[in-house]
Amino acid sequence: MSDIDTMTSDWLSRIERAGDLQALEAERVAALGKQGAITGLLKTLGGMTPEERQVEGPRIHSLRERVLDAIAERKAVLEGAQLDRRLATETFDMSLPVSTGPQGSVHPVSQVMDELAEIFADLGFSVATGPEIEDDWHNFTALNIPESHPARAMHDTFYFPDQMSRGDGAEKKRMLLRTHTSPVQIRTMTSKAPPIYIIAPGRTYRSDSDATHTPMFHQVEGLVIDKGIHMGHLKWTLETFLKAYFERDDIVLRLRPSYFPFTEPSAEVDVGYTIQKGRRVLGGSEGWMELLGSGMVHPKVITACGLDPDEWQGSALGCGIDRLGMLKYGMDDL
Repeated sequence: MSDIDTMTSDWLSRIERAGDLQALEAERVAALGKQGAITGLLKTLGGMTPEERQVEGPRIHSLRERVLDAIAERKAVLEGAQLDRRLATETFDMSLPVSTGPQGSVHPVSQVMDELAEIFADLGFSVATGPEIEDDWHNFTALNIPESHPARAMHDTFYFPDQMSRGDGAEKKRMLLRTHTSPVQIRTMTSKAPPIYIIAPGRTYRSDSDATHTPMFHQVEGLVIDKGIHMGHLKWTLETFLKAYFERDDIVLRLRPSYFPFTEPSAEVDVGYTIQKGRRVLGGSEGWMELLGSGMVHPKVITACGLDPDEWQGSALGCGIDRLGMLKYGMDDL
């Protein structure tokens, strides 16, 4: 009994005298390591008789637990003292500049919008914006989209309840989430005197949701209203824009006749590509990929905005910003 008591007192004293964490770890190994003194005592229990084990077992285990508790307490004291020393000696100058910039990155859609604004600014275009909650006139009627056009159907357009309509009687206009950024063109033409050179990037909404569509997506549209504008000007703008955006001089375009209510004539724009390592790469003309729509602004649209179509002509283009980002940066999932 006195041997265990002496050993307990000895180990508690040695632990208390440990001056740092390294010395404390050495005492722990000496007492409780594989070859430690207390570990050796625990191994002797196997050679005792049941009667001896019943007497000596609790005493040896009590020694082990007291040593473990003492080590834990001393460790907490030493760690606290170490922290106090660090706090007393370390300083931090809040006036110094940060060594690293903010973490994170620009969203691909925002990056493409910035690139488009920069490219078209070099061509003399400014950026125009408009509301995402639009009325029926700006979104459809002024763009020569008749009442019977399928684009007005509920399955394509998010309409607001009738009580949110604006105006009275014949002037009452239904409210909706804009289905394209073309209403920005109308608002610009009705508020600004020509000549007009703008692009209109922004969010648009349609009741689509499948593997290749989302209910909210992004579009950019370009509009030119000036005198003597023709399809040649439009084709040059398209070629210059796409070569600058994709950073390639071998971009080849193909314009196919098409139909849009707000342009006449209208053309779908295809971009040539080549096959490299089993993937389509823009440039060349091994195949064709449809990329955007374009055309000359319809005289009815110019008239609806209070301008004389015999004096002013215009061209327009439109494409999906999400699609542009996917093609340039190699993303295959919308």
